[in-house]
Amino acid sequence: MSYKSEKIIPYKTDESKRVQVELMFNGIASRYDALNSWLSLGMDMGWRKTALRKLQNFSTDNLLDIATGTGDFAILANDILKPTKIKGIDISDGMMDVGRVKVKKAKLDSVISFENQDCADMSFADSTFDAAIAAFGVRNFADIDKSFEEVVRVLNPGGVFMFLELTTPKHQPFKFFYNVYSNSFIPFVTRLLSKDKRAYDYLPESIKAFPQGEEMVSILKKSGFETVESWKLMFGVCTIYLAKKTATEI
Repeated sequence: MSYKSEKIIPYKTDESKRVQVELMFNGIASRYDALNSWLSLGMDMGWRKTALRKLQNFSTDNLLDIATGTGDFAILANDILKPTKIKGIDISDGMMDVGRVKVKKAKLDSVISFENQDCADMSFADSTFDAAIAAFGVRNFADIDKSFEEVVRVLNPGGVFMFLELTTPKHQPFKFFYNVYSNSFIPFVTRLLSKDKRAYDYLPESIKAFPQGEEMVSILKKSGFETVESWKLMFGVCTIYLAKKTATEI
């Protein structure tokens, strides 16, 4: 099945979404962390911590961080969950290069490693990881169904996939303030801090088009997850999804 968000692309060229997303993140890699903090008004770190704590009662010894970007979520996961290994994957080498510097500085080379992989076509063997995580990256998938099916495949029986994504509040007055934020504040900040304005025009467009709430729960279950839970943060500006693979192989 095709979803609206899969058709939202950064640059409106003839190249595939995967290629355009890779080019976009390679281009903004050095400024991504500063922009991300500004655009979330500094709240993204709290959201990430809340999300990772949802995994504290699950096995997370061998962890996969999907769309790892500059590695912040992987580093935070190490602090909270204390896994033995974290594999961060992304299609942007520029972003992961920034992450490698952070990991080396934090002396976490023995725990966190990075690899260029597309979530829709991973090279890992079946039942490799205890858990998978993603922070604000699923929205950029070019093929959501195939990517989720791949996550199910590489998880151990009973393994969990937790991701958080920006979402659109449904109720006033939060919907009104969110629209002001996305239509005015994001363009203002990106003009100040980024040369690639189009990269951040893409952000609110992709959020609006991304499947949310019960639709996302249905997609996850259709992809092969047995149970799915979700939690809204800050009145629906961000949503956490936690999907569990069946504990027995069929």
